[in-house]
Amino acid sequence: MATAHSRTAARFMLSPAVVLLLGWMIIPLSMTIYFSFLRYNLLMPGMEEFTGFTNYRFFLTDPAFFEALVNTIVLVVGVLLITVIGGTLLALLLDQPVWGQGVVRILVIAPFFVMPTVSALVWKNMFMNPVNGLFAHMAKAVGLEPFDFLAQAPLFSIIIMVAWQWLPFATLILLTALQSLDREQIEASEIDGAGPFSRFFYIVLPHMARAITVVILIQTIFLLSVFAEILVTTNGGPGYASTNITYLVYVQSLLQYDVGGGSAGGIVAVILANIVAIFLMRMIGKNLEV
Repeated sequence: MATAHSRTAARFMLSPAVVLLLGWMIIPLSMTIYFSFLRYNLLMPGMEEFTGFTNYRFFLTDPAFFEALVNTIVLVVGVLLITVIGGTLLALLLDQPVWGQGVVRILVIAPFFVMPTVSALVWKNMFMNPVNGLFAHMAKAVGLEPFDFLAQAPLFSIIIMVAWQWLPFATLILLTALQSLDREQIEASEIDGAGPFSRFFYIVLPHMARAITVVILIQTIFLLSVFAEILVTTNGGPGYASTNITYLVYVQSLLQYDVGGGSAGGIVAVILANIVAIFLMRMIGKNLEV
């Protein structure tokens, strides 16, 4: 009886937080779903009408959607490749006993605490500016023409910016996993004559597999909604060359004032993100069972 009473009391005390959390999520989602079935333009208030799945059909058949979908996939995969490979290499480097190790670790992790908007402005004006940027001065110093990254390789530029900011996160997680590795295994492999590459591929990398999976899962969820870097630097251009699904929804909703179409795009983005999240959760679940 006491146990049942305690459970009832615990549920009663948790209920306000649960109700608040559900309201925080369900009410905006329900309104978005409702708006997605309307022809609702902010320039024509009071002219809303039910259109069924018309907004979804227009959004999914828009050529910009397919280009934005490809850009989103390329952006996520590109950043993951850079952060996972770079994070593994940096973790291996930081795991070595060097002078000033604490300071080096702080400097490596620091970019993760920079706001995306500030990071994008720094990269746009201080590094990638084709006139006064650092890369332009380096190119001129060796007799080359400066390369306009944001105009000629906009998506690649966005990938570099986002990867620079997420690399510390991957490094931190992978370094933590690396430091939990039993040193006796490494010492035993050295005694058995295993070289550095053999130790890495047969001992270190399998040990870090779970941490790598966690990095991929968490980063993918956030990378699907990259927005600030695109808004500050390229505005999705030239054309749709650097537009992802998140920015396309923003353009549809707030620049074209089409709340119905933007809401439909938002629901599509949520569905795609959940499909990816479920797939990754199953993958990490299988990995943890091994």
